[in-house]
Amino acid sequence: MKPASSTASSRVYLVLALAGLVLTWFFNLQYFLSGGSVAPDRFWADAMANPLTRAITLDVYLSALVFGVWVWRETATAGRWRPLAWVALCFGIGLAVALPLYLARRERTAAPRP
Repeated sequence: MKPASSTASSRVYLVLALAGLVLTWFFNLQYFLSGGSVAPDRFWADAMANPLTRAITLDVYLSALVFGVWVWRETATAGRWRPLAWVALCFGIGLAVALPLYLARRERTAAPRP
């Protein structure tokens, strides 16, 4: 049986992942609908538009890179494709979704079983 705290933590992470998906993609969709693009020249010009957006962009991308390294090191023995899926989710959908989903999965698999 899993400890209640592990199950509760996992649920909190799942709610945070959903919030990360809804809140960030609400603005991502606005960006794309207004003519935004993931083409590197356009995307990086928009992401680096002013000092605040530069700071936020660099903070998130460096955090995502750290997350990717951590996931890779922690899961490398489980099979090489699994860490790549978490990293792809992180950079494809967002750190605010990938990190709490990863932590929820980690809570569930790390909990002792009978």
